[in-house]
Amino acid sequence: MNRISFLIILAGILLSLDFYVFQAVKTIFANSNIGTKRIVYGIYWSYTIFSLGVLLFFALGGIEKLGSISRNFLISAVFINLIFKILMFIFLLLEDIFRLGKLAFDKVNVSDTSSEGKDVSLINRSEFLSKTAMVVASAPVVAFSYGIISGAHDYRVRRVKLPLANLPKSFHGLKIAQISDIHSGSFYNKTAVKGGVEMLLGEKPDLVFFTGDLVNNSADETAEYASVFEKVKAPMGVYSTLGNHDYGDYISWSSPEAKRKNLEDLKQVHKQMGWRLMMNEHIMLEQGGEKIAIIGIENFGAKGHFPKYGKLAQAYKGTEDAPVKLLLSHDPSHWDYQVRTQFPDIDVMFAGHTHGMQFGIETKFLKWSPVQYMYKQWAGLYTEGKQHLYVNRGYGYLGYPGRIGILPEITIMELISA
Repeated sequence: MNRISFLIILAGILLSLDFYVFQAVKTIFANSNIGTKRIVYGIYWSYTIFSLGVLLFFALGGIEKLGSISRNFLISAVFINLIFKILMFIFLLLEDIFRLGKLAFDKVNVSDTSSEGKDVSLINRSEFLSKTAMVVASAPVVAFSYGIISGAHDYRVRRVKLPLANLPKSFHGLKIAQISDIHSGSFYNKTAVKGGVEMLLGEKPDLVFFTGDLVNNSADETAEYASVFEKVKAPMGVYSTLGNHDYGDYISWSSPEAKRKNLEDLKQVHKQMGWRLMMNEHIMLEQGGEKIAIIGIENFGAKGHFPKYGKLAQAYKGTEDAPVKLLLSHDPSHWDYQVRTQFPDIDVMFAGHTHGMQFGIETKFLKWSPVQYMYKQWAGLYTEGKQHLYVNRGYGYLGYPGRIGILPEITIMELISA
């Protein structure tokens, strides 16, 4: 099937869905004045035409001509429209099945004599059920819209006290701030992003860890935000690592050299911001004559098709005698795959990557997100034996420019002697 045929079929399916849902809209506003009807119907069909236009634009390759922010907002607008229509369709279809079933039942059960002069016709669509369908379908629309307006930058400080048996006394009370998954190419509210950085600095951490995905695809995404994140400082330093998006693997480059240059440019951004980028290496932190090790590796993903650039054995070498070892590794699947099985003396691994899918529920009694069906460890602290993993929920967002339930996170972890 060629592209034109596919587009015609897709447009036909979507228009059929729109006309079907529109019957319920007409039922709801049947008794409204003509002015109200014109406004409602105009909004309905304008949004429909807009959504079809966006899909056509993307299908013809226009998506590559847009920046990340414009693309994300357009995709989200179409997605929200489709969610509304599909939920309306499901609800209304169930009603129509009931109406047709009742019609068939009435025809079968009305006797010849009793049906003389009686008209057994299809039951009219219920205004109440149409309104109920609209309310139900509007709930996720409101949630996704609120997630963009408020959730995207509703930064939350999450505090963790972590006892470590071998922590040197001079490091007791060490305060570590962690952020992850900035995805600077997705930001659209610089003031709010600055506010999150100020929240982090207000915690006065001893050191800061950044666990990957500074950009979506290319180093130039940092042009507007490097000046914001270079404000992130700590007395014992800021240490960073790379995530899967930092390598430019998800877009086309004019040449392999251009892709390599992009990665080198991104490394320079870390350096210019004053962040110590850990590329399969370690450093020793010394305080009061005692030492602990910070190990940082490149991205290593054990799930899906995420790259395995990290070389933990190389980075680990030389830290054997350190009483405490802290690992920065972007993808939490690395913990079960290699860290726990081959490096049982790595005390804490700091990761990100999942974003908590930017969607889910977190209450005192329930913690759920669809991402948990792919990642066993997806948000918060996990402990197996004497080893710990902390998965940061992410500072930024990717794709959908918002968050619902799983809010952007600044982790403050305090290490204490067990």
